Amino acid sequence: MKAIAEITQSPLFAKQKKKLHKNRIRDLDEAIRTIVNEPETGHLKIGDLGGIRVYKFQSMQEQVLLAYEVVENHLYLYAFGTHENFYRRLKKYLNR
Repeated sequence: MKAIAEITQSPLFAKQKKKLHKNRIRDLDEAIRTIVNEPETGHLKIGDLGGIRVYKFQSMQEQVLLAYEVVENHLYLYAFGTHENFYRRLKKYLNR
């Protein structure tokens, strides 16, 4: 797999990130660094979310899911959040 050359945030991702506290942003940035170093680290989804990967990480004793996709050497960050209704909101966002 090629190294990640470019990272694109979806408008939803950018809006969610803007509302976070600094320590949570640090945890999120660390998760993104992990994905950049190992793009296949997340679990590949099937069905309606086929092609999307979800990486799980801890932030302030809470599990957070991060949805992303790697196309060629481009990383697309779609959304992140707790497990509650995460997949439902992600599906709704992607099927606009």
